[in-house]
Amino acid sequence: MSKRSNQSKLYVPEPPFRPGDMPDYSHISVPAMFTPRRPDPMCDDHETAEHALKLIRVLRFNGEAVGEWKPKLTADQIRKGLRDMMLTRAMDERMFNMQRQGKMSFYMKSAGEEAVSVGHAMALRDDDMTFPTYRQQGILINRGAPIEDMMCQCLSNGGDRLQGKSIPVLYSFKEFGFFSISGNLGTQLIQGVGWAMAEAYKNEDGIASVFTGEGATAEGDFHYALNFASTYRAPCIINVVNNQWAISSFQGIAMGEGESFAARGTGYGLATLRVDGNDLLAVYAATEWAAERARKGGGATVIEHFTYRKSGHSTADDPAKYRPENDPEVWPFGDPVDRLKNHLILIGEWDEDRHAAQEKELKLEIRDLYKKAEKMGNLSDDLHVDPLTMFEAVYADMPDHLRRQRANFLDED
Repeated sequence: MSKRSNQSKLYVPEPPFRPGDMPDYSHISVPAMFTPRRPDPMCDDHETAEHALKLIRVLRFNGEAVGEWKPKLTADQIRKGLRDMMLTRAMDERMFNMQRQGKMSFYMKSAGEEAVSVGHAMALRDDDMTFPTYRQQGILINRGAPIEDMMCQCLSNGGDRLQGKSIPVLYSFKEFGFFSISGNLGTQLIQGVGWAMAEAYKNEDGIASVFTGEGATAEGDFHYALNFASTYRAPCIINVVNNQWAISSFQGIAMGEGESFAARGTGYGLATLRVDGNDLLAVYAATEWAAERARKGGGATVIEHFTYRKSGHSTADDPAKYRPENDPEVWPFGDPVDRLKNHLILIGEWDEDRHAAQEKELKLEIRDLYKKAEKMGNLSDDLHVDPLTMFEAVYADMPDHLRRQRANFLDED
C-alpha cells in the first residue's frame, strides 16, 4: 500500500442545524453597545476595515435608538418606514395565498427582510437608480409604485406591463428607478456598476444601488463588479443581502464561514460596512453614509445586510426539508417590524392599538387592490393576454426565425 503524503481532505461546509435539531444561535455575537464608530464618509477605504467585521446597529432590543449612527429622522418618517414594511408584508401574504389557490404560477416573499429594502430606499433619492433582486419589493412600495400594477405583473394578466413575458416578481418599473429584475443571479451587479460609471462619465448627478444575495457573491460577476467599481471609483452602493440561505444552500457554501461577506470589499480597496439588516434605522444610516460618499466622489461602498429569510425561497420551496421549523423564531436579531414598532412605542409616537388598526387597514387595502388586479385575469381563469404579444416588444427588429414562428402560430390558430 502506498503511503499518501498529501493529508488534505475535501471540506464541504455543513449548516449548523438540520431538520429535527434544536437551533442554538448563541455562537452569534449580538453586540449590545459596541457598534463601530461612524467615520467621515470621505475617509480612506482602509479606515472601514473594522466595519466589515463588526455590526452597525442603532436599535437595541428594548426599543432604544443609540449611538453615532442614529439617523436624524422625524417620527413621521419613521412611521412611514413602519407602514411601508407592514404594507410589503401584507402584500406578500396575500400574493402567497393567491399562488396557493392557483391564481398565479409563482411568488417570492421578503418576510424578515423588509427593513433592508424600505430602509435603503428611504435614504436614497427617488432618482437614484436601483438594481434589485427579487426580494426588494419594499423599494417600489416606498417609492409609491402602483401596487395594483405590481400585482398584475405577478398575475401575468391583461394589466401586466410586460404582457406575461417575465416570471412573476421580476418587476420592471423604469419610472421608479427600478431596473428590470433578472432571474439570472449576479447579472445586475455589473449592470449597476456600469450604470454608475456612465453617470460619472456624463457628469450626471445620480448614483446606482445594486443588490445581490450572499449566494451570488460566489459568481464571477460579483468580483468583476467590485473590480470595476474600485478601479473607476464608480458612484454606487453594492449591497449583499446575507439572509443565511441561497434556496436550500446555507451561507457557508458561498464561503460564509470566512470573515464576512462585507470583507470581500476590503480586498478590492472599497469602503465596507456590515449592518444589522433587521434594524431599519441602521440600514438607513449605512445607506445614507454610502450615498454621501458616492455623491462626493469617494467611490463605491460594499454593504452587507445581515438578516434572515423567514420564509421559503419561493412558493416552489419547502424550507422544512433543510432547516429546523422553528429556526426563524429563534433568530437572535428579531423581527424588523416588531423592532421598529417597539422603538416608536418607547418614544411615545405609537401604541399597540394604532399598530393593530394599521395592520387591519393595510390588509383590507391589499385585499381591495388584489380584487381589482384579478379582474384583469389570472391563471385559474383567463389571463386576457393576446398570445401574439409573445413575439412583440422584445427585439427592435424582429428576427426572421421569429417572423416564421409568428406566421406558423397564426396558421395554426
